[in-house]
Amino acid sequence: MQGRAGFTKEYWDKNYADLESMDGVGNAFEHAQYIKYLFGIEYIDISSVIDLGFGMGHLFEEILKTFIPYRAFGIEPSLFPFEQVSQRDIRPVESTKLTLENTDLVSWSQNSGKKYDRRYDLGICTSVFQYLSEEEIDQILPAMALRVKFLYFSVPTNKELDRQIQDLDFCDEYAIRRSRNWYQKKLRKYFTFVSMRVLESKSHFVEEDSHFTDLLFRY
Repeated sequence: MQGRAGFTKEYWDKNYADLESMDGVGNAFEHAQYIKYLFGIEYIDISSVIDLGFGMGHLFEEILKTFIPYRAFGIEPSLFPFEQVSQRDIRPVESTKLTLENTDLVSWSQNSGKKYDRRYDLGICTSVFQYLSEEEIDQILPAMALRVKFLYFSVPTNKELDRQIQDLDFCDEYAIRRSRNWYQKKLRKYFTFVSMRVLESKSHFVEEDSHFTDLLFRY
């Protein structure tokens, strides 16, 4: 099973067999530090965080430990990792109001109400979009841009998927192959690119009031 419904335990056992070699898992601390210092340079405060598909929760947990947000929300459609992370209790301190929900991105984007319509300073969405259909992505992006100010985002393009096969002898049979231009065209309608992996929502900022003032690097 793939896409919005998540994956069975077999997928996680196979694809997450070597955690130390996985980007965003073995180097989760480095990712969190990168965000911390990049935002620190621009004096951007992060007091709320949402992870839109936290998987086994390693990056989400590290970012929570780094920023100690007042409010945090995480969703994950696959039941197996959701239960694993729930049992770990990744809340960094008691004052952090952490909510985890076993749901998918499309449902999250379509739901409304106090829990779903809240804005978050930082969103995390890594290695998720390659499992979603174009229709699902088109449904998700408007809500994502409205509810998230800054988005830490990654997705393997067709070239990265080829490199995984060549360098790591790993083929993700569930991933949909798309080009860099395809993803950039979809994202540009709702976000601007301000740094490696860091997107800024067009629903919250324009160039005149953006915290990222080095506009040479914006596209």
